[in-house]
Amino acid sequence: MKPWSRVSIAIVLGLPLAALAQSWGPRSLEELKQETVRRADRSIVPLTGIKGEDAREAMASLQTLEPDDWAAAWSRIGERYFARGDYFHAWDIFNVARWPSERLSSGKQKAYARALEAFQAYAKSLNPPIETLRIPYEGKEIVAYLRLPRTTRPAPLVFGINGLDSRKEEVIARADGYLNAGVGVFAIDMPGTGQAPLLIDVGAERMFSAALDYLATRKDVDAKRIVVQGRSWSGYWAAVLAYTEKDRIRGAVVHGVGIHEYFAPEWQKKAFATREYLFDIYPARAAVYGTKTMEEFLAYGPRLSLVARGLIERPSAPMLLVNGERDTQQPIADLYLLMKHGDPKEVWVNPEGGHMGRSERWPQGKVLAEVVEPWVLHRLGVERTMLAQAAEKEAEQAPPPPQKPAPKAPGPRVTLKPKGGTGSSAGDDAAGGGARSAEPSKGGNAGTPSGSFTGAAPKP
Repeated sequence: MKPWSRVSIAIVLGLPLAALAQSWGPRSLEELKQETVRRADRSIVPLTGIKGEDAREAMASLQTLEPDDWAAAWSRIGERYFARGDYFHAWDIFNVARWPSERLSSGKQKAYARALEAFQAYAKSLNPPIETLRIPYEGKEIVAYLRLPRTTRPAPLVFGINGLDSRKEEVIARADGYLNAGVGVFAIDMPGTGQAPLLIDVGAERMFSAALDYLATRKDVDAKRIVVQGRSWSGYWAAVLAYTEKDRIRGAVVHGVGIHEYFAPEWQKKAFATREYLFDIYPARAAVYGTKTMEEFLAYGPRLSLVARGLIERPSAPMLLVNGERDTQQPIADLYLLMKHGDPKEVWVNPEGGHMGRSERWPQGKVLAEVVEPWVLHRLGVERTMLAQAAEKEAEQAPPPPQKPAPKAPGPRVTLKPKGGTGSSAGDDAAGGGARSAEPSKGGNAGTPSGSFTGAAPKP
């Protein structure tokens, strides 16, 4: 029986989530094997950073679509890395073994526990270190990570939230770009994932507010310079915090925008067939709600809508909205809805992009490095500091001038435009510079993303 046939039967009978196992497709066993290897070879989520040979080995041993079989195929490789003391790759492999959620089977729960063990061992080897935080919360605790740059104190901070199937470990492990810019990173699991103390529900953002309360007590953190960065599902939480915590954050990145239509039953049913998602999209989405049947799941989401919650017209912190016009996991209509209501937003849309704006010409790393991270640093006011430090270092290292200096051609100018300019630290005349319009583009070559950000950096 094909996977989607089993799914249809499960929906009709109202079977619990566990009865579906990994039969939710959209791929057959052989298709899943081929697609997994392809994504590993090309470093495509959720196989980013996974070696092609490891993917081939895991897929060669995968015999069924059951969750525990997936976990076992990858965990054998993870254990080998762990035994060699290669804790980073051990964590990376165990993290794939528990994908898309540790809540789906006992084997995936075990893989997640091993991923946490490996990550803790890896974190101890880093300089600067990753600090594990345990914040008391409603009789439980919020487990989070904090990593600060070597020198900047108090450090401005990126408040990173994982998505539906990523985890806080991924957020903190790939934060070197911020650390190198003198910015710290705080990573936390969104509700319903990882070690979060509660499931997704209206008002669950209070756990993020509790984390902000804690960060305000840290003398090594500049609590007045925090930007929230959401990704995929957690773009929703970033948008919510832009409203509810607008006076405590400098901005919010809504990278992947699901805030209203996303929760409609019609969209959810359509999205279940997406081939952007490797497998098990419905079980992963149901797990964060804690629902057991399709009927419960479809009824649960609509009340989370920012429209239903009365947030969308309220004043907010600055937001950057990022997605692709061809996203099959979150409706692009939600980005435009959010853009048109409340305070002005800054927008970047890839006309050829899928989920989170990804495409052949704009892979995820490029979107982050050229769109998201510059905006975050801009909102934190880091641009001016970085340029000043670079100028000081250059002056210190420069040799003394000769008695009769020979004339030389002027080099490229590095400038910061005043408010209303490009907002680029490279300058319009520098190599790789060029103006970025404050308004979304109204044409241009096909595949050229629209939208922009502009203005001088906020004052530190």
